[in-house]
Amino acid sequence: MHSRVSTVILSDSPQTIGVVGAYLQDLDLFDCLECPANYSEIYDLLLSCENVILVVDISNDYDLKLDFVLKVTQNVRNCKVLILSDNPSVEIIVKAMRVGAKEFLPLPIIKSEFKDAVCGLHKLFFVESEEKSSKCTVISVFSNKGGLGKTSIAANLSLELAKITKEKVALIDLNFQLGDVTTFLDLKPSFNISYMLQNLDKMNEDFLLSTLERYNNTSLFVLADPPFFKQADDISPVQITRLLNMLKDTFSYVIVDAEASFDAKNVAALTDSDIIFLVTVANLPALRNSQRCIELFGKMGFDADKVQIVLNRFMENDVINVQDIEKLLGKDVYWKIPNNYFAVMSAINKGIPVSEVSPNSNIAVSYKNFAMHLADSIYRDDLCKKYEKLIN
Repeated sequence: MHSRVSTVILSDSPQTIGVVGAYLQDLDLFDCLECPANYSEIYDLLLSCENVILVVDISNDYDLKLDFVLKVTQNVRNCKVLILSDNPSVEIIVKAMRVGAKEFLPLPIIKSEFKDAVCGLHKLFFVESEEKSSKCTVISVFSNKGGLGKTSIAANLSLELAKITKEKVALIDLNFQLGDVTTFLDLKPSFNISYMLQNLDKMNEDFLLSTLERYNNTSLFVLADPPFFKQADDISPVQITRLLNMLKDTFSYVIVDAEASFDAKNVAALTDSDIIFLVTVANLPALRNSQRCIELFGKMGFDADKVQIVLNRFMENDVINVQDIEKLLGKDVYWKIPNNYFAVMSAINKGIPVSEVSPNSNIAVSYKNFAMHLADSIYRDDLCKKYEKLIN
C-alpha cells in the first residue's frame, strides 16, 4: 500500500483548482487539503504536514507567489513544489526552478504530464535520497599567465555561487606548486588533495564532506593544494579525472583554480571541465597570450562555447576597449570584473572574500551578478533540454 501525501493547491482560477483536484483524486495517492485564504495561513498549514506537495499557479502575481515559494522551499523541509503557468517561457521556468520548485507544467494541464510530475514528486518522499535536479557543472578558472587575478576570481565566484544557489560547491586548488586558495579564504585545512587522491577507493559523500574544508558554515567546501612539492610529483592525470568524477556525485558545482600551465595534470582538469573561464586583462601581452590559449584549445578539440572570456580589472576608459578585445580574440566577453584595487587587496590581506570586506562595492556586486548569471545560464541550458517541447 502506497503512503499518501497531502496536497495544497494555490491558484486564482477555480477551473485550475477543480482540474488539479480531480486529477489528484484519480491517482488515489494524495489527500487534497483546503487552501487557506492568505499566505501566512498556507505557510502554517504546510509546516503542520508530514509530507506535502504545494501546487502553485503563477499565471497571476507571479513575483509574489515566487517569493512565497522561495520561503517555503527554504524552510519547509517536507514540502515539494509544482509550479503551473500559462506562460511557459524560458525566463519564467528559470525563475521557478531557482526558487526551489521541483517541477513545472504549462497551463492548460495535460493529464498524462501532470500524473508523471506528481507521481515523481510522491516518489521523492519515500526514497533514501533525492535525485539531483541537475548534473554537476565543472568549471575551470584558467590563465596561462600569472598575476591576472585567477585565484581571486575562483575563490569569490565559488562563494557567491554557494550563497546564491544554496547548493554544494567544491573549490579545488590545482596550483600544485604555489596554491593560494586557502590563503585567500584564511583556511587551515586538515587534509589536502594529495591525501584525497591516496584514498580514492574510500571515497563517498560522507568522506568528501569530512575531508574538504567547509568555509564558514556555507555550502562551499575547499580542497587545498599539497603542502610539499614532492607530493605533487606523485599525482597523475588519471587521478585528477577520477577525483573530478567522484566530486560530481556530491557537488552541484566544482570550481577548479587551474594551474597556469599546460601540464598533463592541468590538461586533464581542463578536458574534464564543462566550462573554462579564460581570465585576461586589457593589455596587449595578456591578450596575445589569451589568443594563443584559444588557438591551442581549438587544437585540443574543445568546443568554442566551452571556453569563455572573463575580463578582469576592467575600466571603462581603458585604451583597449571591449570591442577591440572581442575582435582580437574572436569571442564575446562573458563577464567583466571591475578594477577595484583597494577592495581586492584589502580582501587578500585579511584572507576574506571581497563581499565581506566591502559588500556594496562595485566588485562585490559584480561577483554576485557573475554567479547569478552563471547559475541562470546553467539552469537555462538544462531546462531548455528538459522542457524543449514547452518552450518551442
